Amino acid sequence: MAVAENRRYRQELVADPREFARVRRTLTARLVDWGRSGIAASAVLCATELLANVHRHTGGDCVLLLEETPHGVRLTVSDTSPAPPRVYQPDWLSENGRGMWLLSCVAYDWGVRATPTGKDVWAEVRPDDSQFTPPSGDGEAPS
Repeated sequence: MAVAENRRYRQELVADPREFARVRRTLTARLVDWGRSGIAASAVLCATELLANVHRHTGGDCVLLLEETPHGVRLTVSDTSPAPPRVYQPDWLSENGRGMWLLSCVAYDWGVRATPTGKDVWAEVRPDDSQFTPPSGDGEAPS
């Protein structure tokens, strides 16, 4: 179930990678509507990484909250696990383990807050703060 309010979007969902593309499209559309298209790619990357952590470590239900702030947007993912995410130096030969490292590079700030039912992990994205630019799709590495 999704609820939209003034510059706030909340969605209850199961963190299923098969649904991540739909979530990314929804968040991008919301950010464009808010005039925040310049930070959409970074915000969507952060949301995807937070949801992937829920899928990998809790396997289930969560709440995604997107809120506009005076300086950008804040994404919060609430789940039922009390264990905080950890940032590791990436092993570039591994297929996983880079999510929170990527998020920490792209987000202006991020953190964790314990809740009675688990935790909230949040990331704040602001313009010009290590903006993520998605690949152009031409198959060439950026120079």
